[in-house]
Amino acid sequence: MLTAMFLAALILITVHSQETEETITYTQCTDGYEWDPVRQRCKDIDECEIVPDACKGGMKCVNHYGGYLCLPRTAQIIVNEREEAAAESTSGRNNVIRRTPADPQRAPPNPTHQIQCAAGYEQSDHNVCQDIDECATGTHNCRADQMCVNLRGSFSCQCPPGYQKRGEQCVDIDECTLPPYCHHRCVNTPGSYYCQCNAGFQLASNNHTCVDINECDANNPCAQQCYNILGSFICQCNPGFELSSDRINCEDTDECRTSSYICQYQCVNEPGKFSCVCPEGYQVVGGRTCQDINECETTNECREDEICWNYHGGFRCYPRNPCQEPYVLTSENRCVCPVSNAICRELPYSVVYKYMSIRSDRTVPSDIFQIQATTIYPNTINTFRIKSGNENGEFYLRQTSAVSAMLVLVKSLSGPREHIVDLEMLTVNSLNYRTSSVLRLTIIVGPYAF
Repeated sequence: MLTAMFLAALILITVHSQETEETITYTQCTDGYEWDPVRQRCKDIDECEIVPDACKGGMKCVNHYGGYLCLPRTAQIIVNEREEAAAESTSGRNNVIRRTPADPQRAPPNPTHQIQCAAGYEQSDHNVCQDIDECATGTHNCRADQMCVNLRGSFSCQCPPGYQKRGEQCVDIDECTLPPYCHHRCVNTPGSYYCQCNAGFQLASNNHTCVDINECDANNPCAQQCYNILGSFICQCNPGFELSSDRINCEDTDECRTSSYICQYQCVNEPGKFSCVCPEGYQVVGGRTCQDINECETTNECREDEICWNYHGGFRCYPRNPCQEPYVLTSENRCVCPVSNAICRELPYSVVYKYMSIRSDRTVPSDIFQIQATTIYPNTINTFRIKSGNENGEFYLRQTSAVSAMLVLVKSLSGPREHIVDLEMLTVNSLNYRTSSVLRLTIIVGPYAF
């Protein structure tokens, strides 16, 4: 935009007398200039400083002698100071009054009546033309929805900020349809606008940019662990807990319900964890496994004439001398019937007492005990059989050599239970010599499969 420059002509007004003339000159500046009493000449007015919003649409205002220019912000301006000075020197209008002092009867004319002010100006008390502020005097014709802006010699009707002229009316500028002012969302308002941010963000100090809210620092919403992410946050739980349906609170994880094999015996759920317990007679090993406690080594409660025998889940006390008449004790757990006793001729020569423990519900078939001759006679034949204790057919005796046999469990046994099985070895020779020995095996079946 280029505001026109006005160069007014010089007006000479002469008053003649009968004698010597005296000339009085009054100077008035044209539009775009004002009188500089120091330099005694008209100087340019900087409209870019006094006119609000002189340029629109992102243009920049460049002052020019007698007016101003609206140019793109990238334009380069070169000012010729000589031309500017020349313009200022020619921007005046001279009012010349000549009078002759030799005529005392004729009073000099009042110079104030000789000043001709341009439109928009009026004579001041000091005989100079001064701008009329139409906005202050109310002589403007701006609409009620417009603002009056005083100019040198005139005025301008402008729309308030955030409005633009459409015809004679001021209509709201929808800033949200212009190049993006807001980072996320723009909300238009009459004469203005404001920015909004998406959830998880907040406006920065410039009221345009949206920055992430660190919910974990501001107001930790999580019950346990909080991790900030762009625009949101994630809650996590400590080990042993899991997120509830609201994704914020933590609920205890019942590990005992997740698997029936987590503990060998019994699982006990606790807040944030679990523990394994074992039945009486067992202790927890490795956090989950149950191991038999050897009570014979820890809390032996047997009498002196008894021996302690540990089994899975408990212990038993057996007499140190298990022999019954007519048998006599010859060594530990071995009873012999003396040949001098006539009763012994019909009885097994010896009875050996043995004890063993097996777990409940043991897999079958399973070899569990081996019987073997301790004395080997030449030219003899040994045979083995289960003499008693196998009424339900839980066992089978398999001969493995001429002097040994293996007791096989063929039916699963559940405890706690005690089985007494007599295993007999019969020895004969070619001379029809016959003798037998019995191994009395006490089998204790533990209450559990561990």
